Amino acid sequence: MLPRIIDFSDRGAHLRVRLEQLMITPDGGGECSVPLTEIAVLIAAHPQVTFTQAVLGGLAAAGGIFIVCDERWLPAGMLLPLRGHHLQARRFQAQAAVAAPVKKRLWQQIVRAKIETQAQALETLHGDSAGLRPLVPLVRSGDPENIEARAARIYWPLLFADESFRRQWEAGDQNRLLNYGYAVLRAIVARALCAAGLHPTLGLHHHNQYSAFCLADDLMEPFRPVVDIVVAR
Repeated sequence: MLPRIIDFSDRGAHLRVRLEQLMITPDGGGECSVPLTEIAVLIAAHPQVTFTQAVLGGLAAAGGIFIVCDERWLPAGMLLPLRGHHLQARRFQAQAAVAAPVKKRLWQQIVRAKIETQAQALETLHGDSAGLRPLVPLVRSGDPENIEARAARIYWPLLFADESFRRQWEAGDQNRLLNYGYAVLRAIVARALCAAGLHPTLGLHHHNQYSAFCLADDLMEPFRPVVDIVVAR
């Protein structure tokens, strides 16, 4: 069975663990259960969601991610497993030692893949890639010409058929839905990195000193259009 994303947004619930099962008691009664090993991401968005410490510990031990949201219903925090792979320390060392030219070549591949999936998203929604694909081979190692931004200037207004649309975190339009979707995507990527024995903080291109998920932010880039299509629809 595919790992599940469980989202508590529309009503409160009490969460506890029994026999390695997440026991869910929604407000209003009734109870159901999900094996902890089947949960990829659990999102506590509703302010009336309560949970025991065993939920956090059991989810982390099973390799799942726990996300809590703030009063604006936006993801505010994330709990990741500390242990993800039997060769974790060795992989951390190798990851930290990657040379800058290698990082630049990897970022080139990521940006090319992102622009390609943006083109696919426009084709899916509007039947036309709007000339994005010719930009793909122009991306050089490290993307020094910032072709990624050039593609974005074409992509966003066409995605929502709105010339005035801008990608802004605090905006109250589609940006709120994009923020939510990207936070879930980021958690899924971070979980996969931990499972592979990589550290999500040690990025290739993103290097915000205050971010614990720079590598996740790098590797999620080609998958962002999956969220974009859902929001556009």
